[in-house]
Amino acid sequence: MSERILFVDDDLNVLTAIKRQLRKLYDVSTAENGQAGLDLIVHAEPFTVVVADMNMPGIDGIQFLRQVKEIAPETVRMMLTGQSDMEVAVDAVNEGSIFRFLTKPCPTDVLVNSLAAGVEQYRLITAEKELLEKTLSGSVKVLSDVLALTRTKSFGHAQRVRRLVKELIASLKITDFWEIDVAAMLSQIGCVTVPDEVLLKIYKGAEVTRDERQMFLAHPAIGAELIQSIPRLENVAKIIEYQEKGFDGSGVPQDDVKGEKIPLGARLLKIALDFDQLGMSGGGQVKVLQKLMRRASLYDPRVMEALRTVIAEQLIYEVKSITVDELRPGAILGAGVKTKEGALLVPKGHEVTVTLLWRLRNFAKIGVIPNTVGVLVRSDGALDAQNE
Repeated sequence: MSERILFVDDDLNVLTAIKRQLRKLYDVSTAENGQAGLDLIVHAEPFTVVVADMNMPGIDGIQFLRQVKEIAPETVRMMLTGQSDMEVAVDAVNEGSIFRFLTKPCPTDVLVNSLAAGVEQYRLITAEKELLEKTLSGSVKVLSDVLALTRTKSFGHAQRVRRLVKELIASLKITDFWEIDVAAMLSQIGCVTVPDEVLLKIYKGAEVTRDERQMFLAHPAIGAELIQSIPRLENVAKIIEYQEKGFDGSGVPQDDVKGEKIPLGARLLKIALDFDQLGMSGGGQVKVLQKLMRRASLYDPRVMEALRTVIAEQLIYEVKSITVDELRPGAILGAGVKTKEGALLVPKGHEVTVTLLWRLRNFAKIGVIPNTVGVLVRSDGALDAQNE
């Protein structure tokens, strides 16, 4: 009886009869009008099937079910109505808003079979969604892990960029941002085709040849091509393709797209990528921000202003020394972790993952690294852990 069914009808006798008929089969709720039904859908646990009468005062059946579709798109919607409403109800079915159309008086066996079909439809919808989400998240994780294993510096670059993009998103009050977040995570996946020595030159701001520059500038297109075949990541691929595109139309790809025609996610990535890359080549946050402002035509003015706000807030952070045992996933390294011989193991600004945490603990136990690390803390002394 885990399936929850909602019946909405202004006839109390109909609701009482239906609840009596189905009480042993389903968890049945009822509402005497459309607004009461919508209130239940918004505030109660999800319903598997919603069945509504056509003719109700205020919100009629079609209007009600259309709103149900917007609020709870996975809930299966049915209509139960009189013969006189046939033409209107058929129109509603043809519009795709309703799964089944039942006429009054509806025999119990017909109602039960229709509800069973609705429950099965709901299970198919939710199972497909779960499978797609797991496939999607698994694909993203595999690609991110490949980058972490093959291009450590690029992976760290992407991690820092992702954090900055999250802060820009919060500053700009963007609500639907999952595609932007995934694009930031995978922004450097195309770098698997760029030689390490070329990437190192780029990140350090060293002089590169024309061919080396072209190698690097090709990575957004390569990354987009790798990603676009994954279901639901088409927009993510487009963001990555345009992440090196200037707001003024300069950069790659070399086309006529500029300004707000560039995907918003790409505009966020552009400024975050440049900010982090300049930071890798030396200079504090304020100096890097000043450099970006001197070439402001490359960036969306709204995003630039958001970056100014974010950087101003970050200036209240300081580096605190803690033991490796005190380190937790999500903490941000305020100083690079080096071996006792002086070799850089993890760069400054890297977010501590579960895997990295175990690695650092193991290295500390065998004496490869010191037992203390520097992490970013706020002025109140709280560790700067990211909210995933």
